[in-house]
Amino acid sequence: MSHTLSITRVLDAPRSAIWRCWTEADLLKQWFCPKPWTVPHAECDARPGGRMNITMAGPDKERIETIGSYLLVTPMTRLIFSDAYGEGFMPRPNSFMTGVVDLSDADDGKTQIIWAARHTSAEDRQAHLDMGFEQGWNAAADQLNELARSL
Repeated sequence: MSHTLSITRVLDAPRSAIWRCWTEADLLKQWFCPKPWTVPHAECDARPGGRMNITMAGPDKERIETIGSYLLVTPMTRLIFSDAYGEGFMPRPNSFMTGVVDLSDADDGKTQIIWAARHTSAEDRQAHLDMGFEQGWNAAADQLNELARSL
């Protein structure tokens, strides 16, 4: 049984701009979580085993800190990252998900993005749904689209 959640969107920006927004910390901080949440800290070393550490902050002083690493980086095409491993593929306890981002060209210079979150259990998948996966990631995708179009 699959414990995967995903969304597919076509964004009105070239793949190179979308890629930059996923792999450059200063850009990722501007769109990665839906407002009013923010990303005060991000580290992106987009290479296999490189760190992908992100801190998200909510309007009521909530903080979600994720320590993870990139598992696969196929430039301009695919990113796979997970909180199951830290930098240098060091195993971490209590993994929540592995993220998969696939980018491909769409008509008129647009980019199709498929964003998937793979979970180890039905409970984690449901918890992600309950957090607002679909609404949150669609809002973040809107923010990503706006930022990428401006680059």
